[in-house]
Amino acid sequence: MDAKRFWINLNILYEKLMLCAFVVVLLIVVYGLYDTWYVYNNATDDSYLRFKPTVGEGVPDDAPITEDMVAWITIDDTNIDYPIMQGEDNYKFLNINPYGEYSLSGSIFLDSRNSPDFTDDYSILYGHHMEYGKMFGALDDFLDKNYLKEHSTGTLIVGRDGRKSYRLGVFACLKVDVFDNQVLDPDTFENISKVISKEAVTMNTSIQKSCHILALSTCTEPVSSNRLLVMCYILPED
Repeated sequence: MDAKRFWINLNILYEKLMLCAFVVVLLIVVYGLYDTWYVYNNATDDSYLRFKPTVGEGVPDDAPITEDMVAWITIDDTNIDYPIMQGEDNYKFLNINPYGEYSLSGSIFLDSRNSPDFTDDYSILYGHHMEYGKMFGALDDFLDKNYLKEHSTGTLIVGRDGRKSYRLGVFACLKVDVFDNQVLDPDTFENISKVISKEAVTMNTSIQKSCHILALSTCTEPVSSNRLLVMCYILPED
């Protein structure tokens, strides 16, 4: 093979390699765009709202929300209006939606150690921190004291059959390291008031030790032990 033919073949090989590299990069970009769309589309899916239970009536018998639903939470005038799921551990609903389908946005779910009827002194809900205030990304707003005061009411409907309803009173927002304060342990209720008093970023009332507390928890960074928590009192309906 003469030198001219060698360089021609080398150039052809180079062009093919560049074309392959371009196709690979293009596929990565397309996948990234699809993944972003898919996650956002699932996080903003509000089709389940038509299955929201009412007290004494519950969800329709043919509702596709799985039997793992234990309640429904609403924080008035916010994006937080979701079914609450509960699994046998705290991993099941990280990437499973209320319909039992795989979803990176997952579900809002109750700590597996908590009683599904919310009679524990301290109950904990988890949800992903999604963009545009979806899922528990909406908790960021409660870091503003005025926002917290203006969005301090909500409702907790317990059971698929809607057998019980509670008022929610949002009273504090705090950022904590979960390992330092053990705030994500349902059995540490006696320490929660101390943690809230010490760590609360915003607060609109003094702590009422006689009330049951519901914590809404989400991550603040992709890889971190820090958590953002919004604290609510679980109050009987008037």
